[in-house]
Formats: sequence, structure tokens, C-alpha cells
Amino acid sequence: MALIVGLGNIGAEYNGTRHNVGFELVDKMARELSVEFSTAGGPFLIAEGSFKGRPVHLIKPTTLMNRSGRAVSSALAITGSSLSDCLVCYDDINLPPGKIRLRPSGSAGGHNGIQDIIDRMQTRIFPRLRIGVGNDFSRGRQADYVLSPFSKEQRPLIDEALDDSLEALFTFLRAGIEQAMNDHN
Repeated sequence: MALIVGLGNIGAEYNGTRHNVGFELVDKMARELSVEFSTAGGPFLIAEGSFKGRPVHLIKPTTLMNRSGRAVSSALAITGSSLSDCLVCYDDINLPPGKIRLRPSGSAGGHNGIQDIIDRMQTRIFPRLRIGVGNDFSRGRQADYVLSPFSKEQRPLIDEALDDSLEALFTFLRAGIEQAMNDHN
């Protein structure tokens, strides 16, 4: 059973911000699968559907970004999914706006939400899809940057990246992380 986790922050004030691009991706997938998010007894929203007969759970943590590990841990327990079938989707300031990168494992790369998942799960080995948001911020202004909306120039790049990312998610569901990396990196 696949678990697709989009990282972000709950609340209207965070809609459209760089830090919520993971939410945007799972919302896009939910529309594609014709499913809606609801509560599930854990610190997350869930949408349940299927892709080519394979059950898929889409997850949006209701914890703040920096506490994403609690939501992922709970979602895995409630859905019965394994960490290897869990793909975490999130923003990455180390990639240019609109660039995507899939990996089967890795470090947190300075992302506090990913670090919390690593700490909670006690492993760096879980698939992830990074969506580049760029790093056009002054020293010490990273939090302001990721919590602000995309510029007019960046938005089309992000929209295209979300389309590419959706295709990458479908490849992951159909053929696994290695094939998704080969096709979409």
C-alpha cells in the first residue's frame, strides 16, 4: 500500500508559499484520483484512492512542518504502509525553482521537516521527491523566504514542476523509485 506524503503547514496563511509545495502536489494528485482529504484519527489529513488497482493514501500532516515525523510515523501505523512504500514530497532551497529530484534516501539537506522524519523513524532510508524553490534570500532570511509566496517569474516554473512531479508519483506507484528516478530526474 503506497503512502504519498506532501509536507507543508496547515492554515490559510501558508497557502501558496514555497514551504507548502508538497501540499500543492498531493492536492493535485487528489484531484487527479478524484478523492478528498478528511481527518483520520492522527495528526494528518488523508485521502484514500487507488491507481491502477493499487491502494494509495495521500497524507498532509497537520503538525507544523518541523514536526512532520510525528505525522508520518502515525500515518504509517494507521495505514499499515511500510516506509519503503512511502514517498515524501517537499520544497528544497538547494534546487533551482521548478527543478525536481527523486532519491531513495539521503540527508535532510537542512530541511527541518525531513530531519524530524529522520529523527522519528531513525533512518535516512525512505524515498523522497524534492521540488526546487530556489534560494534567493539574504543571509538569515531563509524562514521568511520559504514562508512567502512564489514570485510571478517562479510560479510558472513551479506549476510545470508540479505537473512533472505528478507524473513522477504515478511512475513511483507503477514501477518504484528507481524507475521514477530514471524517468524524471
